[in-house]
Amino acid sequence: MSKPPSFTPPPGAHARRLRTARGEFAVVEAPANAERPKGTVLLLPGFTGSKEDFSPLHGQFAAAGYRSVAVDGRGQYESPGDRHDESAYVREELARDVLAQAAALADGPVHLLGHSLGGQIARAAVLLDSAPFRSLTLMASGPAEISAPQQQRVKLLRDALAVMTMEEVWDAIQAMEPPTETEGDLDEGLQDREDLRRRWLLNSPAQLIATGLQLCTEPDRTAELAAVELPKHVLSGERDDTWPVPLLDKMAVRLNAHRTVVRGAEHSPNTDQPGATARALLGFWDANND
Repeated sequence: MSKPPSFTPPPGAHARRLRTARGEFAVVEAPANAERPKGTVLLLPGFTGSKEDFSPLHGQFAAAGYRSVAVDGRGQYESPGDRHDESAYVREELARDVLAQAAALADGPVHLLGHSLGGQIARAAVLLDSAPFRSLTLMASGPAEISAPQQQRVKLLRDALAVMTMEEVWDAIQAMEPPTETEGDLDEGLQDREDLRRRWLLNSPAQLIATGLQLCTEPDRTAELAAVELPKHVLSGERDDTWPVPLLDKMAVRLNAHRTVVRGAEHSPNTDQPGATARALLGFWDANND
């Protein structure tokens, strides 16, 4: 199981608002520790996730000479979004947000990484316009809809959100979760739980309903993406219950993409094995900085 993210920006990073032509987005940004930075990385989180999911990686990126910017998407945690209108979250709208974010960073083409749902949004952005990007990394993000068991879980969530408040859904989710072992200080564990609760409550229910449906109905656009002349990287853990690893292997072949399997990681290599994940990403970016 992935560790809860830290909701305090890591050393050297800071939280701010990124102003774009499509509104403001909450980001955590870490500048490069170099006189001549190698480039900028734009990081998109997954379903029910947030920019904090990338906190374990910022320091390693900065030390290697990369500026990194992790973003909350529209209606996700600390970025504003309509709480009732699901049409605000159709895939093309979210993709255009990413293009606006890349433009607002004002640093030339950026390396784009999307985790899970974020990978499918990143793919849609690249298919609209690949010019703002140096490379694309799909992290634990597959070619089409999520696995059948995960579709069932997402359907339960979407059905609950249609008739319950966010607070009620949170309480129901917690009631169904098995007891977890507490590691370290008890107060720290309680704070982690409160931070996760706050993140959940700030999410737009319309965003969760809309993107949840997209995860269950996403078409396979691998052939379209393969035709885009952009370096591509498929990275995953060695186990994944959202998209089976053999499916990700086949997608990488179809994309002619660099392939990384992070040992000891599952659906969230960024928090399961951040050191190995960062090293794999940096190697790919260093090889594709021309």
